[in-house]
Amino acid sequence: MIKANSLTPDVVAIIFNKSTEVPFSGEYEDLAMPGTYLCRNCGLALFRSEHKFNAACGWPSYDQGIEGSVKQQIDKDRRRTEIVCARCDAHLGHVFTGEGFTKLNTRFCVNSLSLDFVSNLEVLDTEEAILAAGCFWGVEYFFQKLSGVIKTEVGYIGGHKDNPTYSEVCRHITGHLEGIRVIYDPKKINYGEIIKYFFEIHDPTQINGQGLDLGEQYLSAIFYFNEEQQRIALDVIKTLQSQGIKVSTQLIPMSIFWKAEDYHQSYYAKNNQKPYCHIWQKKF
Repeated sequence: MIKANSLTPDVVAIIFNKSTEVPFSGEYEDLAMPGTYLCRNCGLALFRSEHKFNAACGWPSYDQGIEGSVKQQIDKDRRRTEIVCARCDAHLGHVFTGEGFTKLNTRFCVNSLSLDFVSNLEVLDTEEAILAAGCFWGVEYFFQKLSGVIKTEVGYIGGHKDNPTYSEVCRHITGHLEGIRVIYDPKKINYGEIIKYFFEIHDPTQINGQGLDLGEQYLSAIFYFNEEQQRIALDVIKTLQSQGIKVSTQLIPMSIFWKAEDYHQSYYAKNNQKPYCHIWQKKF
């Protein structure tokens, strides 16, 4: 799955225009957790944490990629060797040899913005859904419990302002909904199952918000990446409608997803709380 239409301008500048992020600014430069680094554009697994090392160069460094996932080619400057995702050709960075950092004597120097990190050591490929179902705290709480989901991230989507803040979204001046990125292992769960679960953890008939949370930022929506996702979502909606459920959920083409402030991420887990306006109710 290509995710280009959901990416922020700084990510687009690196992946497609081959820019470089400011050294020591990246999210993953100092990360030392066990897991896997994915291509931010297509979700392919690129590097395992066991091959990450501290090169003190300002960017995440790895001495080996997952077999067949990283492609090398001569850079346009004709001096360096560029590395790109083997599936979608997203620019990752450059590879250097002969520096002696590890026994493999190789340094894949990668932009953090080219990557997604998941705390899973086995995944080889991933897919993504972006959804809105009211307060993103509660939506994330439930999706973090769903088997096959390996990463969630809450944020803002569907509006008209770059880099919206929570305050701006709540004041209804950006047009954004509170949304969630759901990254999942397609070998363990499929998009149809994701969408069915989405409808089971909120009330898709409510037209003015979710529960007591009222306002445009709390509306129910599915943002689709491609025609297949749109078709699957429509089929699930038709199933609900056949049961007499008046679904108000909007189907909207994908737009930029802006990650919310850090304190919103995994909010209920951090604060040892549970949702007040989301419950799970079997519908399928």
